[in-house]
Formats: sequence, C-alpha cells, structure tokens
Amino acid sequence: MNHPSVSYLDTDSVPTSSLPFSPAITVGETIYVSGQASVDDAGNIVGDTFAGEFRRSIENLRRILEAAGSDLEHVVQTRNYVRDPADLKEFNELYREYFKAPFPVRTTITHCLPEVLKYEVECVAVKKP
Repeated sequence: MNHPSVSYLDTDSVPTSSLPFSPAITVGETIYVSGQASVDDAGNIVGDTFAGEFRRSIENLRRILEAAGSDLEHVVQTRNYVRDPADLKEFNELYREYFKAPFPVRTTITHCLPEVLKYEVECVAVKKP
C-alpha cells in the first residue's frame, strides 16, 4: 500500500510564530493550513478593525497557500473564528470578496478568541493542477 507523502512548508516566505505549530502541512495533494490571524511576518499581532484583521488574516492565508502550491480558489474547507457575533454580518460580506460560489464548506464559531484578536481562519485546500 502506498502512503501519501507528508511535507512541511518552508517558512522563509510566510509569517512565523513562536508557538509550536507548522503554518501548513501537505499530505499528498491536500494542504492543511493552521489558524491565521492578523499578524505581521514576525508573528506579532496587528490589532485593527474587524475588516482590517479579516483582510490581513486572509492575506496571510493566501501567502501560505501560494507557498504550498495552491490558492484561495482551491480551498475546500474553512474554519472561521469570530470573537464578537456582532461582526458576523460584516464577516459574511468580506468572506464573499475572497471566496466565490460554489463556496468552500465552512464552519464559523463565535465567542472563542482572546480579547487581542477579532478573527482567525484555518483551511484545507488542494494543490493547483
């Protein structure tokens, strides 16, 4: 039986963290991306409006996907963490700017982040053909 190869992303071109996790792992053609928040390249949190944090988080996600051989169009699942449920309407509007129909499968959880973050996203994607 052949087992798919497992590879870890080279972190030179993506935001890093002092926390113990890999930004992304590829298993065969499937890419698993760890939670991405509004951080700079050194992993420092960059506070902003909900929209600002959302956009920075998605751009970090995009960079990681590109480094792993994929893009937002090849995302098959997202898990979204929104601290304040009052931001859900804006979240859905912003989400539609980055993800188009047919949308990835999605889970969204509220009341789950520390005060310093408004949004975080993780995903599963496939490599571009």
